[in-house]
Amino acid sequence: MAPPRSFLSPRNDLVFKLLFGDARDTSILTAFLKSVLDLPEEDYQEVMIVDPQLKGEMPDDKQGILDVKVKTSSGKLLDIEIQIVEHPQMRERVVFYLARMVTEQIGKGEDYQKIKRSISILITDYVQIPENQSYRNCYRLHDRKTGSEFTDLLEVNTLELPKLPQEEDGTALWEWLGFLKARKEEELMKLAEKNPQLKKAVSRLVELSEDDQTRLLAESREKLQRDIAAREHAAEEKGRKEERLALARNALSMGLSVENILTLTGLSREDILALMH
Repeated sequence: MAPPRSFLSPRNDLVFKLLFGDARDTSILTAFLKSVLDLPEEDYQEVMIVDPQLKGEMPDDKQGILDVKVKTSSGKLLDIEIQIVEHPQMRERVVFYLARMVTEQIGKGEDYQKIKRSISILITDYVQIPENQSYRNCYRLHDRKTGSEFTDLLEVNTLELPKLPQEEDGTALWEWLGFLKARKEEELMKLAEKNPQLKKAVSRLVELSEDDQTRLLAESREKLQRDIAAREHAAEEKGRKEERLALARNALSMGLSVENILTLTGLSREDILALMH
């Protein structure tokens, strides 16, 4: 089971879906979920891949498509997403997806008791939670003073690959995130020895990497993501500059000197002088 010279990255969202979103065989997915979530064993008796499309209440409502959407034996809903490129509104997006997962569970007039727990698992290839150094964080609704839990119906788990320590910490989660983070052949082969499901995941990754059509689609997907990220970055930079130009115009109308406006806005002298003509 030797990997090809160039294997596809399991962080690619298409490859990730093919690895963990296979409805015909959920054994790899189940092993990964067990490493992340503290759920009763009966929840894993039947893990079902469901339609990743999040439905809105009205036709023109904002929609969402999850990477992998799962329903457990007891009806809990899980959203598993992997994000390679940093998204400026990622936290808001996770909340939006969670809210939709809750509201789509009941119709008008139905009992709120039908609502089952909705859990988000967000895997990022960048630091999403700079507040601490833990590679795994779990958030629920708690009182900030007493720590008492309001409900466990909403839960967000963040898994940040850049924070993963080089040394094993003895957890299955470390092994699975090591698989997702792997960039070298020897790293994959070492992880394949850890347990049968990791070995299965490595074998599946090898198969996908040797398939020309999958490789073409995965590479096209990566290029699209890079292009979108570049456009979003350019739009953000343009927006920030427009804000600084508006500030400079106001400063000029108030009679501030060019030197003071340079310090205030961070704009170039040429930008400020252009506003004066």
